[in-house]
Amino acid sequence: MASIDKPLEEYDSVKIWYQGLREQSGVEPTEDKSRLELLAEFCATLELDPDAIVAACLLRKEGKETKISIKGRRSMAERITDFQAKGGAEGREQAKRGNTIRSFLIHNGILLQSGIQI
Repeated sequence: MASIDKPLEEYDSVKIWYQGLREQSGVEPTEDKSRLELLAEFCATLELDPDAIVAACLLRKEGKETKISIKGRRSMAERITDFQAKGGAEGREQAKRGNTIRSFLIHNGILLQSGIQI
């Protein structure tokens, strides 16, 4: 298990996510702390750091290009669905829980289907 050993903003995957949000949406992600709080909660749930969560969705074979792992992506999608359902949130807040994590993965090149939309 990859534990979190530094501030989340220092992980490469979080830097990529933030850069994508700035370029795509024109928002400054550091102004909305809820994104990072949800990612931290998701990381704690999985006992993985942000970079390890992205890596869990990839398939690496020695001497070959990295590819998205269908099994890893499917497993992560199920974990996001579980995360979204838990936490005591309802309605839009419940959807925000899952969509925030999906945004993190999508900006890191892991395409996912949308979850529960309320």
